[in-house]
Amino acid sequence: MTFINTLIGTVAFAILAPIVGCLLAGLDRIISARMQGRVGPPLLQPYYDVRKLIDKDDVTVSGVDGVYMTCALVFTAFAGGIFFSGGNLLMSAFIITMAALFFIMAAYSSRSPYAEVGAGRETLQVMSYEPMVLLMAVCFFMAAHSFNVGDAFKLNMPVITLIWPAFIGFLFILTIKLRKSPFDISTSHHAHQELVKGTTTEMSGKTLAKVEIMHWCENVLFLGWTGMFFLWGGPLSIILAVVVALAAWFFEIWVDNNFARVKWQLMLKSAWIVALVCGGVNVVFLAML
Repeated sequence: MTFINTLIGTVAFAILAPIVGCLLAGLDRIISARMQGRVGPPLLQPYYDVRKLIDKDDVTVSGVDGVYMTCALVFTAFAGGIFFSGGNLLMSAFIITMAALFFIMAAYSSRSPYAEVGAGRETLQVMSYEPMVLLMAVCFFMAAHSFNVGDAFKLNMPVITLIWPAFIGFLFILTIKLRKSPFDISTSHHAHQELVKGTTTEMSGKTLAKVEIMHWCENVLFLGWTGMFFLWGGPLSIILAVVVALAAWFFEIWVDNNFARVKWQLMLKSAWIVALVCGGVNVVFLAML
């Protein structure tokens, strides 16, 4: 039944996550524009952009970047399916990291100096946020006594009451995972940040459309991780989780529009310090309970 639930969750995630992610991307553009004193594009502009990319032919140097991006998209769907079907949080984290590695390989495969710089910075981003992601999963296990997200509904209180330091640490690295300033060092979704597009410099057509769809799915998954901290026994907790996730998403947009991009050295140091302080201290605290 676990395999069937995961399979159903993966299919549902693959269908629904791009829709939700597309709407979130459209709202992101509108909110960012209003913060900057502009009107902004229509809500469905991300959908129009991806549809246009799908209609275009792929212009590729290596010929394998499209294959790598297909793998990245599939792994992202599996990670979301595992999480939203109540499966293993740690497995979901590992699989979404595999998707990130395929994305990096797709950038490296073009042999473009600009794409290689973007791929190197993408690798640094993974190195920055991964320790905190793993510590978050460990803290969840120690608080819920299980890696399975569905077991959170068996609790008498949300895990945030025991792992709030890990939640603070996760919010810090969420800025990196959502590719928001000041940590969007490999690529940015906003044109004003880029002269050359980093990891996606040599991507076009359907391959670039896969990148955008993957980002939509990633955003939905990461916001799901945010809401996970507020789940406990009872369906009403889902409403609270959604509200908190949307509040965190709006906060990340505000941060994106109010902070300039930093150097990768500062990103790496700060992310590891936050992981050590928030995640490490939380693990020690839970071990002493």
